Amino acid sequence: MTLIGFHASHEQIAPSALLDHVRHAEQAGFQAAMCSDHHTPWSTRQAESGFSWAWLGAALATTSFSLGLVTAPGQRMHPAIVAQAIATLGEMFPGRCWAALGSGQNMNEHITGDPWPDKATRLRRLDESVDVMRRLLAGEEVSHSGEVVVDRARVWSLPAQPPPLFGAAVTADSAASHARWADGLITVASDPATLRDILARYRDAGGRGEAAAQLHLSWAPDEGEAMAIARDQWATGTIGAPASWDLATAEELERAAAGATDDDIREAVTISSDLSVHEARIAEILGVGFDRVYLHHVGKEQSAFIDAFGERVLPALGAGSGRAGA
Repeated sequence: MTLIGFHASHEQIAPSALLDHVRHAEQAGFQAAMCSDHHTPWSTRQAESGFSWAWLGAALATTSFSLGLVTAPGQRMHPAIVAQAIATLGEMFPGRCWAALGSGQNMNEHITGDPWPDKATRLRRLDESVDVMRRLLAGEEVSHSGEVVVDRARVWSLPAQPPPLFGAAVTADSAASHARWADGLITVASDPATLRDILARYRDAGGRGEAAAQLHLSWAPDEGEAMAIARDQWATGTIGAPASWDLATAEELERAAAGATDDDIREAVTISSDLSVHEARIAEILGVGFDRVYLHHVGKEQSAFIDAFGERVLPALGAGSGRAGA
């Protein structure tokens, strides 16, 4: 089944307003939702960063579809705490929540004061964290000493079935690495050739489960307004890896993106006042082989986007009436 979901951007919108938006998205026909677990926004103009785990409890309690988040266990969020959090949500809302696990970004993780490790170390830390979480979600008492340290941890309140743990990857190498443990894959939508490579590397390495993509887009009735929204709110999206992994603050990200051209921004964000352009872009991603596409309108104002896409885009893509579990 084609699934089109709504991305709830904690970095841009206050949690109370975002709760209204996710309920609105369900009413408009979006079939699921996701968010990210950030401590720092991507720019000072975004100027928000609600705690996603607290918000997810409220969102799951006031909607009926599935919700998940992208998080990075190992530094800011200890894997035993992440396991406890996802277990609690899974027990309260069976079959409706999931977590995608990645190796993290300095902008969120440096707040602990611990050094920001290199990518190889972060991937080892992620693998260890996943193993710890799997064992905790199976009801084991876990002790571990490595890139992460765990001392006799146990999650006592467990769901009947552990929620799915997806692998979050923006490169083909990371996707292949995550295939060892992931229940599915999520990535950021890019050009079709790159998406095809990421998905192929994941599948070739034995990756199982559904594949999801998060699509950054900007829509407004006027083309100039759509571009202005993208430039104001998502110019920092032009910063590629490894800089996007390693920069530490919103101010550093803004400085790195200061010279972004309109063409640069269009590479990071699908920008158009024409709904058929967005429809074609979503269909392109689905055509590569992805099962789910989560739409992130990069503006702070979400209501007009939700209504327009719910009325025109979702039905055209065969979505808009079903509800999805995790």
